Amino acid sequence: MTIPDFDLSINPNLARKILTGFIRSEITRAGFSKAVVGLSGGVDSALSCALAAEALGPENVLAVRMPYKSSSPESLEHAQLVIEQFQVQSETIEVTDMVDALISRDPQMSNMRKGNIMARARMIILYDQSEVFRGLVVGTGNKTEILLGYSTLWGDSASALNPIGDLYKAQVRQLSRALGVPSVIVDKPPSADLWAGQTDEDELGFTYEDVDQLLYLLVDQRYSPEECVEAGFDRAFVEKVVTRIRRNQFKRMLPPIAKLTNRTVGYDFLYLRDWGT
Repeated sequence: MTIPDFDLSINPNLARKILTGFIRSEITRAGFSKAVVGLSGGVDSALSCALAAEALGPENVLAVRMPYKSSSPESLEHAQLVIEQFQVQSETIEVTDMVDALISRDPQMSNMRKGNIMARARMIILYDQSEVFRGLVVGTGNKTEILLGYSTLWGDSASALNPIGDLYKAQVRQLSRALGVPSVIVDKPPSADLWAGQTDEDELGFTYEDVDQLLYLLVDQRYSPEECVEAGFDRAFVEKVVTRIRRNQFKRMLPPIAKLTNRTVGYDFLYLRDWGT
């Protein structure tokens, strides 16, 4: 398959201004002035951390490293590079004991289940630290992952706000370079580091570079799946991606509420227009 090459580049200066403004306004309107970021050593969390530091001041950002016993030492080292580069506050809290307490109940547990437990344990730690630090949890999921459902519900997908959720992986890399995220982080193969040797692209079965191009047509340009095939994408690839998008819609929304009244939360009551904001 020859993947069509569409230009996904962004204006990094404009994006930087919009996203730091978003972080500042969303956090301050909620009555806070600080942010908490789970720092994995990957490019997505590095970018969220860098944006938060610029928006709020590095002294108002807490980066939390949460290694498991099988986590790559490189991930910790790369997270430390981000902490030093952007001069944010930091904590390192091991998840091994709390994760293994549950894993030990089932010796045959799959890697998927273990990974979900790790992700949700990290969410618990982040929200606990948000209370200690008095800051809101800033999300680290990019647009590609959100559309594909490549996240753990109430795990790494949990946050109070997400500044990078409308950036495809290629755009995350572009903006990260502009903000000075170390190149060793920007250029390495993406991995959730949930088990030894795990990479995102091996697990997904395709590369971010290829799927970004397809998602851009499907979502931003509103192409039909058939039009994407006509544009040069392999039919099986298109069908696989479309199926993932449809199947994972539940991860992109709050739990639906059964409607009984005139103003239902999430349907008719959406914005605080009448509440002084």
